[in-house]
Amino acid sequence: MKTANLCFIGAGFHASTNIYPSAIEAGAEIQAISTRDINRSKDALQRFGSKGTPYNDYKEMLNSEECDGVVVVAQPEDHPSLVMDCIKAGKNVYVDKPLGMSAHEADEIAKAAEEAGVILMVGFMKRYAPCYQKLKELITSGTLGQARSFQARFAVDSTPFCKNDEQFMKLAAIHIVDLVRYLFGEVVQVSGFKSSQNEYISQSISLKFENGIVGSLYFTGMNAWSRESENIAVTFDNGFALADEVNALTIHKSQTFDDLPWKSLAENDIVFTPSASPMSGAYRDLYLRGFVGEMAHFIDCCKNNEEAVSSGHDNVRTMLLCDRILTELG
Repeated sequence: MKTANLCFIGAGFHASTNIYPSAIEAGAEIQAISTRDINRSKDALQRFGSKGTPYNDYKEMLNSEECDGVVVVAQPEDHPSLVMDCIKAGKNVYVDKPLGMSAHEADEIAKAAEEAGVILMVGFMKRYAPCYQKLKELITSGTLGQARSFQARFAVDSTPFCKNDEQFMKLAAIHIVDLVRYLFGEVVQVSGFKSSQNEYISQSISLKFENGIVGSLYFTGMNAWSRESENIAVTFDNGFALADEVNALTIHKSQTFDDLPWKSLAENDIVFTPSASPMSGAYRDLYLRGFVGEMAHFIDCCKNNEEAVSSGHDNVRTMLLCDRILTELG
């Protein structure tokens, strides 16, 4: 059942592979698509089974279409101007990260959305990934006591699209920076080191949060990591949890035994994983990585006129942390 009519700006690889199918799965009807080429817009509509309207001028689309929201997935440098035009047109808008290449630029856009009374959501899909949502529940519930420390790793071959530390931080690692804010709150202290050479990125960062939690981030963008990899381990008062490669969460509760535990199969963990089925098709990845979840959240926000979890103002705080980390790295 379709629940929202959305217009789209952009139909590149990421949009076509992840965002369009996720929006449809979340209940959206594609009302219109605008790209720089009218034929490309027509092809995108046909590809996703929509009878919507094609445009080669997004401003014409914004003026002509009444919709629940606009989804912007274009080149990062184009996002600020595209989003500002959506806001001026009075449209709710979802935009892929990053929104602005600095905290100052992000703040101007967030304030504009607030003044216009429209919803502004930034695409930090990891917040909506089932693995990290369950980890967030574990932290919030206090089931294992208070979270004390964490270690997070993100490794990817970013050399084709990131040529320096700033680009890597704001186009790739920003997802993990935003994730630790989502999980643990705001940061009060940052330190770090780097061993980067142009597009070959190596960063080690330490963070202390307002609530006392401490943690480390290991970031690398090298062609050595042709297999993208990420995980985060959290230590609590009474156990630990490991979120691994987006698709598994292992929870270990502290245990006591009458006899030495190595004498028998006494230790035990709870492991959450998705089921494996050919019936999932490509949707399994879209759900597990959080793309469907974030599109569903945007639709809910538009329908209920509620602020998004990853709002424009929240994005400002993520950008501030990215800028602080880059300053510390030197």
